[in-house]
Amino acid sequence: MGISSNSAASTKPVGSMRINLFFAIVLIVMTSYFLWWGRDYTMRQQTTLFIVATAFGVFMAFNIGGNDVANSFGTSVGAGTLTIPQALGVAAIFEVSGAVLAGGEVTDTIRKGIVDLDGLTVTPNQFIYVMLSALVAAAFWLLFATRKGLPVSTTHSIIGGVVGSSIVLGFDLGGSATALSTVDWGTVGTIAISWVLSPLLGGILAYILYGQIKKNIIEYNDRTEAHIGELKASKKVLKQNHKEYLERLTESEQLAYTSAMLRDQEIYKDDDCVVEDLETDYYKKLYEIENERSSLDTLKALKQWVPMIAALGGAIMTSLVVFKGLKNVNNSLTTLQGFLIMGMIAALVWLATFIYTKSIRGKHKEDLTKATFIMFSWMQVFTASAFAFSHGSNDIANAVGPFAAIMDVIRTNEIASQAAVPPAVMLTFGVALIVGLWFIGKEVIQTVGTNLAKMHPASGFSAELAAAAVVMGASTMGLPVSSTHTLVGAVLGIGIVNRDTNWALMKPIGLAWVITLPVAATLSAISFLVLNQIFS
Repeated sequence: MGISSNSAASTKPVGSMRINLFFAIVLIVMTSYFLWWGRDYTMRQQTTLFIVATAFGVFMAFNIGGNDVANSFGTSVGAGTLTIPQALGVAAIFEVSGAVLAGGEVTDTIRKGIVDLDGLTVTPNQFIYVMLSALVAAAFWLLFATRKGLPVSTTHSIIGGVVGSSIVLGFDLGGSATALSTVDWGTVGTIAISWVLSPLLGGILAYILYGQIKKNIIEYNDRTEAHIGELKASKKVLKQNHKEYLERLTESEQLAYTSAMLRDQEIYKDDDCVVEDLETDYYKKLYEIENERSSLDTLKALKQWVPMIAALGGAIMTSLVVFKGLKNVNNSLTTLQGFLIMGMIAALVWLATFIYTKSIRGKHKEDLTKATFIMFSWMQVFTASAFAFSHGSNDIANAVGPFAAIMDVIRTNEIASQAAVPPAVMLTFGVALIVGLWFIGKEVIQTVGTNLAKMHPASGFSAELAAAAVVMGASTMGLPVSSTHTLVGAVLGIGIVNRDTNWALMKPIGLAWVITLPVAATLSAISFLVLNQIFS
């Protein structure tokens, strides 16, 4: 179920041994500090269990970085907008900032309401084994998928883990009937729906968005550049024909014609020159070519469409940060205030982009492809940064949620519906996220950014913006979507427009999506039995 080996880049090491060693040391030091801090936080109770939980919690965050974060930055790297080290730098700042600043002070102990243990007599340690088993299972499944270059849902992975261990616990406490009743199968059904809904919505929106960009900007620029090329060629032909014409004239004719050319040369320099003022055919035709060239509005598409698209992107990505990120720490932020922030950011982005298009001068007015991709590169960095902040503030909870629950139970010896999330947890797991991206994220970046469909800054921006819009819209309407599946669908939508989609690659990816929950559940069930045997 591996990715096709048509790209040697996926196995090429990134960074020197010195840099790799630096990241490894940072993770070890941060984890060691956290263990030292956590012993006091948990009041030195069940130290061995706390150490094991920390190891697998950090391991889970490491693998989220390798799969989810790499998945988010895949289009930016594949488009050539960012190198892997640059993507790491952007991710490090915005992912960790999202986790620490907007990750929330509390988290649900049972993710997504997937299981109900209220009717069972569950001891604190049994609850710990359920959460720890989920972390173990999800982490190892994510590691396997990431090494194979398969972008999968970390949320589905941790939910599968919770389901598997909860079923085993329910079976121990009340038999098969109790085991199955612990799971909210309706929620499992919504997950199954998301396997289709997420990529479908992402693909449709990306197809529409990039289709319009390609039609109104890229193809217009191609036609304009081709027209400029034709005029340049006509100018060369004119010069060559003029040279041959002069060579055919007699000496007296050349003298008279040269005098006319000199008069035309002086007239041609005047700003108010018109074709009727010219005497020679050469300057008359040169005037027509230059006049046609100067009348071309080469920046028409950039001035009309790019500021509007950039403003739309600014609004959508701001909504992602405000409503899916900052809401975790600022519940007093009203919807009206959120929309006002979106409007201000959108207006500023529109203004900045429009001023930039007006400032394009010289050869860039004719090298439209370069000018266009420069603008979309900046826009793509903005979307990637906003995605990273939102991801850090939300999806890191897939590791933090179960782990915070474990810490809370160890500390209080009670099972609560919510658990406090100390900043030290967010910071440590945020560091593990980035280190995971550095060490094992290359294969997923290669899959999303290159192997599924070819990317450039305009198409990469379209994919990220479409995915963000679907995630934001679906979240508002309560539709079950996965950000990973949505982004993959958006990349497929781009490929459909360009007719270069690698459909063969979707077979192992689609299979991985379907088996994520049952595989994680099975691994978690086994882990629960092992943990229960070791610590009971």
